[in-house]
Amino acid sequence: MNTNTSPSRNPFGVEDAPDPEGADIEAFAESIELHGGPDDPNAPAWGTPVNDASSSIVGAWSSRWNGGADPTIPGDSEAAWKQGKATVRVAGSRFYLLFDWDGGARQALLDVRYVDPDTLVGRYINLSNPAITQPWVGLIVDNRRIDGRWPNGRLDFRR
Repeated sequence: MNTNTSPSRNPFGVEDAPDPEGADIEAFAESIELHGGPDDPNAPAWGTPVNDASSSIVGAWSSRWNGGADPTIPGDSEAAWKQGKATVRVAGSRFYLLFDWDGGARQALLDVRYVDPDTLVGRYINLSNPAITQPWVGLIVDNRRIDGRWPNGRLDFRR
């Protein structure tokens, strides 16, 4: 049982990702190259179009990830995409992505920072099973596409 009553640092008020700037984050970020080109798996349109034509990346998105099987989804596999909705918010120097999958039954949070104007690095926490955390690196291709990687696969966002 989590008895921690301190406020979360994220603007969603959910459990924070532990150590979002840990040594494992930096090591993973150094091993990843995302180019944002037209041949990237996130380049073709997918998901539910989000009518957010904002000039900002803050707001509503669609999300998807692969590279791991969710044991709560019957017949799921590592190769299968788990799709859902996402919301992006900025708080101070941090960038937060709250996303779901399995029809909203499962939820996770990315707590990341900018390392370049278009590159994000940080940590993912599975809010449905907080023992699961992983490094993540993202490339902001534009205000409608964020390409992302975690150690086992992809974690992408589209509008």
